Amino acid sequence: MIKHIVMWRLQDDSKAENAQELKRRLEALKATIPAIRHIEVGINIVENDPAASDVVLYSEFDSAADLQAYQAHPDHQEVVGFLNAVRTEKRVVDYVQ
Repeated sequence: MIKHIVMWRLQDDSKAENAQELKRRLEALKATIPAIRHIEVGINIVENDPAASDVVLYSEFDSAADLQAYQAHPDHQEVVGFLNAVRTEKRVVDYVQ
């Protein structure tokens, strides 16, 4: 199994609204991308921590090929377009368990 974790910092303007919209869009991918085994999205609840990210994605895939299929899927690419407009930073970890 592949675990895929991504954390983002969002631009300050409309941060709360953009975090909620990102959560909605990412969670909706489960219905349209069969390769997703599990997905959850969390929004940071601790403000003013300089080390904190604003949104985290935790997802699971059966294989590296499934992760690649997810990343290339047009619905995921649409979310990436939204993210590119609202994020300031991104961190990613992919690992096998």
